[in-house]
Amino acid sequence: MSGLVTAISTGITAFSATNIDDMFILALFFSQVNETFRRWHIIIGQYLGFTVLVILSIPGFFGGLIIPKPWIGLFGLVPIVIGIRSLLKQEEDELEEVETEVKDSQHSFLAKFLNLQTYSVAAVTFANGTDNISIYFPLFASSSWESLLVILAVFFLLVGCLCYVAYKLTHNRAIADILTRYGNTLMPFVLMGLGAFILLESGTLTLLNLLNREFLPFF
Repeated sequence: MSGLVTAISTGITAFSATNIDDMFILALFFSQVNETFRRWHIIIGQYLGFTVLVILSIPGFFGGLIIPKPWIGLFGLVPIVIGIRSLLKQEEDELEEVETEVKDSQHSFLAKFLNLQTYSVAAVTFANGTDNISIYFPLFASSSWESLLVILAVFFLLVGCLCYVAYKLTHNRAIADILTRYGNTLMPFVLMGLGAFILLESGTLTLLNLLNREFLPFF
């Protein structure tokens, strides 16, 4: 029984320490929900991105080698690209929105859940959580099969809780007004800032500079 309690508390602590910063990003996403960008796109995208992080951390349980942090940091380019894309496409004409709705109505049931927005949320979740791997990896490596399963169950339960809390934040009048008024404008810059922070924090810029020194003489 004590092992179960320990695994649950460990899962809660590890998740809280590594994912609380996702709440603001999720709240921004939820503030942009419309006819073509649904709540389930955000929730499924969050689960997809988090699942990839967990899968990449699982080798720690089997004693594998972790990917060097500077290389993982290259995923910081993902939110930068998405932010630039959002900035360029902030103003869409009504005809394009109508065409998108018609196309969506012709998609399969599964396609309605797994569309471009879903993958965008998943990509941002993954890029923002690359540091999680360095924490989950040794955590999983030190876990037994039983505790690992409990920790994973706690993780995926808390992903849903995180989405719920972020969604509820958009229903706070003061927060909702700010997100509604400035959310679309802020989102591209938040994503680009997030990507830049990931590149700096992971030391990826140093890696790129080193690669530049190595290969520049050949050109």
